[in-house]
Amino acid sequence: MIPSPDPRSRRQPTLFRRLEQIFTTAPVHIVVIAITVLWTLPTAGLLISSFRQPDALRESGWWTVFTPPFEPGQFHLGNYADVLASEGMGQAFLNSLIITIPATVMPIAIATFAAYALAWMQFPGRQLLFVMIVGLLVVPLQMTLIPVLRVYSTLGLSGTFLGVWLAHTGYGMPFGIYLLRNYIGTLPRDLIEAAAVDGASHLKIFTRIIVPLSTPAIASFAVFQFLWVWNDLLVALVYLGGNQNVAPVTLVLRNLVGDRGQDWHLLTAGAFISMIIPLLVFFALQRYFVRGLLAGSVKG
Repeated sequence: MIPSPDPRSRRQPTLFRRLEQIFTTAPVHIVVIAITVLWTLPTAGLLISSFRQPDALRESGWWTVFTPPFEPGQFHLGNYADVLASEGMGQAFLNSLIITIPATVMPIAIATFAAYALAWMQFPGRQLLFVMIVGLLVVPLQMTLIPVLRVYSTLGLSGTFLGVWLAHTGYGMPFGIYLLRNYIGTLPRDLIEAAAVDGASHLKIFTRIIVPLSTPAIASFAVFQFLWVWNDLLVALVYLGGNQNVAPVTLVLRNLVGDRGQDWHLLTAGAFISMIIPLLVFFALQRYFVRGLLAGSVKG
């Protein structure tokens, strides 16, 4: 009769392996947690400062709110009300939405069409055109400001939403075409060829197959473009100038720093207002973000 193995002999290797994994990965986890805390600490301080009284904000640091005795009454919403009402932040918030949404949708639509053409349509000079588009990625943005501004002044587009939309669309197109073309080029060829054999046109293939399958890459580009346009100051400052009727949040914050630099309660509230929409967009699309960036990097 063959003796049955001792159950403890099977538990010990498993226990040792688990302990080894814990001690091996513990330093990595500690470092990641430490980096995360350090990275979010300024944002937490900004949020807490935006709810504090102006006098308390000037007299002590934000971390003193946790010292005993803790008083919930020291927080109030007056800073946000002052910024939105008296400093023009409310109108600037709407202006940023008016600028950012079209400046995100326009390059996505054009870049997706161009990426499909460069990936699956055969025409002379296709590869050369793609190389030229990739080369535009290394062209500094500052080189185009004066020539484009002169054209805008001639056409009457300076200080208008249309001028900023066109500028952001042109600046975002090279990266969008590059990202989407690489993703669309990895889609199954058999699927596209089968649709073509069934009589589907390029437009139907694009709308019925390419766009639904390219959602992760499109969402990744949308996040990049939205955050870049929303946080932009240079393009808005050059092409909008001093037109306060169309000024975005970044221009109003810049004016606050210059005119009300001593009013930290207004600056912190205004800064956090400008962060709300980008945070919502990122968290809403984060499940597509990594998928779109890594798509096409690994075959199979």
